[in-house]
Amino acid sequence: MSRIGNKAVEIPDKVRVSIDNNGEVSVEGPKGKLSWKLPCDIKASVKDNRVSLVREAETRSVKALHGLSRSLVHNMVQGVSEGFSKELEIEGVGFKAAVQGSTLNLSLGFSHPIPFSIPKDIKITVADNTKIAIQGVDKKLVGQVAADLLVPTSERSAVDAAISVRPAPSSITCA
Repeated sequence: MSRIGNKAVEIPDKVRVSIDNNGEVSVEGPKGKLSWKLPCDIKASVKDNRVSLVREAETRSVKALHGLSRSLVHNMVQGVSEGFSKELEIEGVGFKAAVQGSTLNLSLGFSHPIPFSIPKDIKITVADNTKIAIQGVDKKLVGQVAADLLVPTSERSAVDAAISVRPAPSSITCA
């Protein structure tokens, strides 16, 4: 029995959720639009400003997908209504970051800046040259961008020690 999957997802006032016959869930809100296709044994319905998900089989894998699907739909609703953010901080003498157009330039002690291409659905801001804020509607994409900034490449092996994750005081956590 999936306790998470059985909970209905509350839909805020300014958010619109639609589910088609193929299991495509589309969520629109003030911050943007997201869509995702449900697994084949999971069905969803919208009633009274709530999205409820039910499973059609009782196998172990379908039970796991039931809770996962509910969490992903909840993250979609939360993302288009409130958004997600991650805070990173660069630690090191002379290390700094700057946003120029759709590129984040990192100066991490090398003879050249290291460019990082910002995805189109992500907004990155830099405060005090060392505090990087990553914001977006897709929780997975926000986390992936933060992880990509933390992962060292062959060119920048010291970056792993230079950038650390600091949870923002107003960061959104999932229930």
